[in-house]
Amino acid sequence: MDTNRLRWAVRRGMLELDLILLPFLENIFPSLEEQDKLLFEKMLECEDQDMFNWFLRKGEPEDAEIRHIVAIVRQNTGMQTS
Repeated sequence: MDTNRLRWAVRRGMLELDLILLPFLENIFPSLEEQDKLLFEKMLECEDQDMFNWFLRKGEPEDAEIRHIVAIVRQNTGMQTS
């Protein structure tokens, strides 16, 4: 998916997700390995509420690949634990 399409894909129905995903897309995504970029796109197919819960550590994705990209998003968007 090209960057313009991704910009639209990260705009979700929840402002909280927009505030996490858009800065990640702009600042971190370009430097990701190609496999992680594909995982990010795969993660965007998940439900908003699931992603929100994962980023707040109220659950974890069952899929190990999605867990991997969620961890990368958390580490790079102020969602890491102290």
